[in-house]
Amino acid sequence: MAWRDADLDRRVLMFGGKGGVGKTTSSAATALHFARRGRRTLIISSDLTPSLSDIFEAEIGPTERPVPGVPHLYGLEISPDEVMRRWKEKFGPEVYQAASALVDLPYDEVIDYAALAPGIQEEFMLDYILGHIRSGRYDLVVWDTAPAGDTLRLLGLPGRFLAHLRVAPKIYLEVQDRFRLKQMPFREIIASWQELARQTMEFFGDPDNVEFILVTIPEALGVYQSRRVLAELAEHGLTVRHLIINDVVSAAECDFLRRRREMQQPYLEMLHAEYGGRMTLAEIPLLPYEVKGVERLEEVERILFGGE
Repeated sequence: MAWRDADLDRRVLMFGGKGGVGKTTSSAATALHFARRGRRTLIISSDLTPSLSDIFEAEIGPTERPVPGVPHLYGLEISPDEVMRRWKEKFGPEVYQAASALVDLPYDEVIDYAALAPGIQEEFMLDYILGHIRSGRYDLVVWDTAPAGDTLRLLGLPGRFLAHLRVAPKIYLEVQDRFRLKQMPFREIIASWQELARQTMEFFGDPDNVEFILVTIPEALGVYQSRRVLAELAEHGLTVRHLIINDVVSAAECDFLRRRREMQQPYLEMLHAEYGGRMTLAEIPLLPYEVKGVERLEEVERILFGGE
């Protein structure tokens, strides 16, 4: 079943699923589709091994840049290391100012140590992406997320981070009293991070802002993990309305493909029976070539959107 543009009218389209199921291909074809319709679109990959550069056959890195040959489309590959570098730029000076009231250590040592705090990296990955969404420079952000487990952990981080920060002021007040410090600048930093976590939770938990698109393949590991992902996404307030089933054997012209199709058939029937009534299921056939470059992505776009 082909998608309709109106069903994807959100500020963010998140593509998720098990590693190796075709998230980057699906997200790139979708970004291409909306850019071609005049929407200024940013596609972001936060995978540890981003492949936007490979699929668009163009250099895409940690700085937003136009995708050659596609007006209105921009790409960005952001790694955790790059996020932490930008976190240090944004928060480093105030963290050091606060820490220097307690310890006398070199700037880099203090900031590197603070950056190791549990959840900091993931929390500011979301903050970084949210900053691009709210910048006003783009009509749409398409997010090619990391494999499912990492993405689910990322979405759950703001709540856990916020719970941690609720305790932090009590600890720092005790330190302030014990050391007879006149002021405790950490409290202001904690308050700003609490607000950041709240805003992140509110934005990514609002279905009016975010559409999560699940990508899978008709095999046991893909199908069973998709079930778990759907249940966990529901806990984060995200209802999945679109499911892509990739690498479907549609034409079996040899014994190998016939056997592959027979293997896939029960899983296809299972997915359609469980989710066909409440989701739009799009099947992408197993293609005889690599999907690389704009021309090949256009073919996937036509499959997903029915040649709109």
